[in-house]
Amino acid sequence: MIGQILSSVTGLAAPWLDSKAQQKLHETEIKKKQLTGEIDWELEAICSAQNSWKDELWTIVFVCILAANFVPSLQDAMARGFANLETTPLWVQWGMYASIAASFGIRTVRGLKK
Repeated sequence: MIGQILSSVTGLAAPWLDSKAQQKLHETEIKKKQLTGEIDWELEAICSAQNSWKDELWTIVFVCILAANFVPSLQDAMARGFANLETTPLWVQWGMYASIAASFGIRTVRGLKK
């Protein structure tokens, strides 16, 4: 009988202890990010984006590009435009990627590399 009670109490305490350990782990991770400045950069990006129109502008540009691809009279111009963009120097392409990424609060463009 006492064994069953102790087993039940232990069974209830284990998840609580696990959640406390997870909470401490998250707090430690946040403090680590604060010390390295990672969170500061993200907070600054969020604050500056609140009064910025760049992400809305890029969204409008992308919507126009996507929509233009479905208009038959614009499809040849779109194809030529994309072919022309492929001939630009890499620094222009990466500058464009960085500008778009920064406006959406993305810190790195590593995933876009071919």
